[in-house]
Amino acid sequence: MPKQSNKSNEERQKTRSSFRFLFVYAKPHRFTFAAVLFCALLGIAADLFQPYLVKIAIDDNLMIGKNDYRSLLLICLFYAGLSISSLFFSYLQNNLLQFAGQSIVAKIRKDLFEHIFKQSMSYYDRTPSGSLITHVSSDTETLNQFFTQVLLSLVRDGMTLVFIIVLMYHLDPQLTMYSMIVIPIIVIIAVSFRRYMRKTYQLSRTQLSQMVAFAAENLSGMHLIQAFHQEKEQMNRFTERNLGYFRANLREIRTNVLFNRSFDILGNLSVAFITWIGGIAVFDKTIEFGVLYAFITYIRQFFQPINNITQQWNTLQSTTVSVNRIWNIFTIQPEVQDKGGVSSPSLSDVKGDIHFNHVHFGYLKDTAVIEDLELHIEPGEMIGIVGTTGAGKSSLISLLCRFYDVQEGSIRIDGTDLRDIPQAVLHRMVGLVQQEPYLYAGSILENVRMFDETITREEVIEACQMVGADILISRMKDGYETRISERGSGLSAGERQLISFARIIVFQPKVLILDEATANLDSQTEQLIQSALQVVAEGRTTLVIAHRISTIMHANRIIVMSQGKIVEEGNHAQLLALRGYYEQLYLHSQGNMDAAQTIS
Repeated sequence: MPKQSNKSNEERQKTRSSFRFLFVYAKPHRFTFAAVLFCALLGIAADLFQPYLVKIAIDDNLMIGKNDYRSLLLICLFYAGLSISSLFFSYLQNNLLQFAGQSIVAKIRKDLFEHIFKQSMSYYDRTPSGSLITHVSSDTETLNQFFTQVLLSLVRDGMTLVFIIVLMYHLDPQLTMYSMIVIPIIVIIAVSFRRYMRKTYQLSRTQLSQMVAFAAENLSGMHLIQAFHQEKEQMNRFTERNLGYFRANLREIRTNVLFNRSFDILGNLSVAFITWIGGIAVFDKTIEFGVLYAFITYIRQFFQPINNITQQWNTLQSTTVSVNRIWNIFTIQPEVQDKGGVSSPSLSDVKGDIHFNHVHFGYLKDTAVIEDLELHIEPGEMIGIVGTTGAGKSSLISLLCRFYDVQEGSIRIDGTDLRDIPQAVLHRMVGLVQQEPYLYAGSILENVRMFDETITREEVIEACQMVGADILISRMKDGYETRISERGSGLSAGERQLISFARIIVFQPKVLILDEATANLDSQTEQLIQSALQVVAEGRTTLVIAHRISTIMHANRIIVMSQGKIVEEGNHAQLLALRGYYEQLYLHSQGNMDAAQTIS
C-alpha cells in the first residue's frame, strides 16, 4: 500500500507540474481570457434572466388578471434584447477563446517540434518515430480541444451553475434546499467514474500511438515489404493493432455513455421531484405559479451545464494524458549538449587536424563498440576506413559528427575537444555524405542549398557543375526548379549522391565524411561519383568508409577495423604486403570465396 500511495503521489505531482507548464503558455493571453470571462458573465446573465421575466409576466400580470399590455410588451422587448445580447456575447467569447487557444497550441506545437529536433541520436534510437508523430499531431490537437471546448465549458457552465443556484435561492430558499439534495449524488457518481475513465482514455491513446508507430514504420520500409512479399503478414499485424484500438475506443465510448446517461436520469428525476413538491406548494398557495415555472426552468438548466461538463470529461482526461506525455518530452534533455561560455572557433581558420585520443564508446554501458582507439589524421589527408559489419566504422563517424559523446578519451579537431565546439559550428566544419542521402520534397535548388536563402542560385549551379550534376539537371524539364518527391524517389541513387556532393561544395566543410557513399551504385555510376569525390575532397580532410575496396585504394592511408579496434594501417600496397586482414577483405571484394571463409 505505501508503494501504491507513493506512486499515486508521484503521478499527482507530475500532473500538477505538467499543467503548470501548460499555464506558462497561457499566461501571455491572460487579458484575452479575462475578456472571455467578462463576455461569459454577461452572456450567462442575459440567458438566466429570461425565465425570471416570464415569472414576472405570469405572477404580476396573468395570474392576477391584470391586462397591462404595455408592461407585457416591455417584458417581451426586454426578453428579445436579452436573447440578442446572449447571442452576441456568446459569439464574442467563442471567438476570443478560439484565438487564445489556437495561439497557445500553435506555440506548444512549434516548441515541441523544435525540442525534438534538439535531441541527441540516442533519443531517436529508443523512441519510435510514430510515437513522436502522435505527440506532435494528436496530443497537441487534444490540447486544442481543451482550450476551445473544455475550458469554455468549465468557465461558462461553471458560472451558470453558480448563477442558477443564486436565482433559485432568491425565488424560494426551501425549494432550493430540496434541489441541492442531488449534489452529493453527483459527486459520488463523478468520483466513482473518474479513475476508471482515466484508465480507458489512457489505454485508447496508447493503442493509437502504437498503431501510428507501426504504420509509420511500414511506410518507411515499403520497398522491403514489397520485395519480400510481406504485405499480407504486415496487414495482419496492423489489423491486430487496429482491433486493439477499436476495442479500447468502444470501451471508452461505453464508459462515457454510461456516465452521461446517469446524469440524464438524475436530471429527469429531479424535475419530477421538484414539480411534485412545488405543485403541492402552489395548491397550498405558499408559492406563486410563476415561481414554480421559473424553478422548473432553472432546474432543467441546472442539469444542462452539468451534462456539458461531463460530456467534456473524456476530453479533460485525454488532455491530462496528453499534457503528461508532452511534458515528459520537454523534460528530456539532450545527452549531447554544448558547453556554456566557450568561444566558437572561426571556420576560416580550421585546418582539419583530427585526433582520436584513446576513445572508448558503447551504445549500452556494458557493451563496448570502440575500445581504446588511437588515431591521428593530418590536415588534407584522405583516410579510408574498412572492416566487416559491426567493426565500429559508422560509430567512429558518429562520434566525429558528435551524434554521440565518447565515454572515455577525447576527439579533437585542431587541438580543440569536440565537446568544446558548439554543435552548430561543428556541423559546418564536418560534412557528411551518407549511403542513402536524404532529399526533401521541394526543388533541386532548395535541396542543394538546404533552404538557406543566403546561398545564391549561382553558387548552387557552380557547385553542381563542379561535381558533374549540372548535366543531368539541365536535362530535366524545369532544371534547378524541378520538384522532387520526398527522399528523392524520382531520382536514381547516383543522381541523389551527386546532389549531396553539391551540398558539400556549397557549405564548404573543412572535414568531409563519406559513409558507404558508393555502396549501392553500379560500376559506371561509381566512376562518375569517384570523379566528383576527387573534386569535393580537394583541400579537405576526408574520411571514407568503404564497402568496395576500389573506392579507397588511392587513399593516403587506410584504416582496417575489427571489433572496435584498429588492427592494420597503411596504404593499399603496404597493407597487401602484410598479407593479413586487409588482404582477406581485398580478395573477398574480388570474388575470392576462400578469403571469405577465412574472414568468417
